Amino acid sequence: MGELSIFVDESGEVGPRSKYYLITLLFHSQDKSLATHFAKYERILGDCQMPDIPFHLSPLLNGHDDYEGLSPGDRKRYLSKFLVFSQALPFTYHTFAYRKSDFSSSSKMIQRMRRDMTSFLFDHLEFLQSFESVKIYYDDGQQAVTNTLRDAIQYVVAKDAVLFKSAEPRAYRLSQVADFVCGIELTAIKYDAREQTATDERFFGGSNAFKKNYLRKLRKKRIG
Repeated sequence: MGELSIFVDESGEVGPRSKYYLITLLFHSQDKSLATHFAKYERILGDCQMPDIPFHLSPLLNGHDDYEGLSPGDRKRYLSKFLVFSQALPFTYHTFAYRKSDFSSSSKMIQRMRRDMTSFLFDHLEFLQSFESVKIYYDDGQQAVTNTLRDAIQYVVAKDAVLFKSAEPRAYRLSQVADFVCGIELTAIKYDAREQTATDERFFGGSNAFKKNYLRKLRKKRIG
C-alpha cells in the first residue's frame, strides 16, 4: 500500500473562449523513483547550456513568458529534450476531451465530464484501491474543474484517502509533463480536424510527422 499522485492539467476553459476543452489526469506511483530521471534531464540541459525553464507547451510554441526572446530553433530543442525526458518517466495518463459545440451549455459539458470521469475511475477502481493514499495536484485554475475532480474522485475513492494540493508547475516537474501531454492531445485533435496552425506545423511538421514523432510515443503511456 503506497501513495498515488494524480497530476491534473487542462487545455481551454469552461467558458466560450476556446473551441475545445481537455483535462488530463497523469498517474504516478510514489514507489517509482523519479530522482534519476530528473537529474539526467537537468544534466542534459546544463551540458547544452540551456536554462532549466519550467516547461509549458503553449508559451514554448508561441515564444511567450519564459520563452520570450528564444529563437524557434532553441524552443524546438527544449521541446525535443522534454519529449525524450517524458518518454522515460514511469507514469500513465488519460485525457478527457470535449468539443464545446456538442453541448447546449457549459453546465451540460461539466455534467458529461463528471460522468465520464466517474466511469473511468470506476473502471480502474482496483488500481486506485491498491494505494493507501491518493493525492491530487491541481492548480485550482477553474472552480468548475475543481468541483468535478472532487465529486468524481471522492465518490469513487474513500474521502479520507484524497488530499487536494496545489500544483504550481515551477514546483512539480510532473505538472509540466501533464501540461505537455494535455497539449499534445489537443494538437492531435487539431490535426485530425485539419485545424492545425502554422505554428503547429513549424514545430511538429505535418500530420504524419506529428503522429510518428510525438503522439504515438506519448500514447504508449495512455490508459483507456
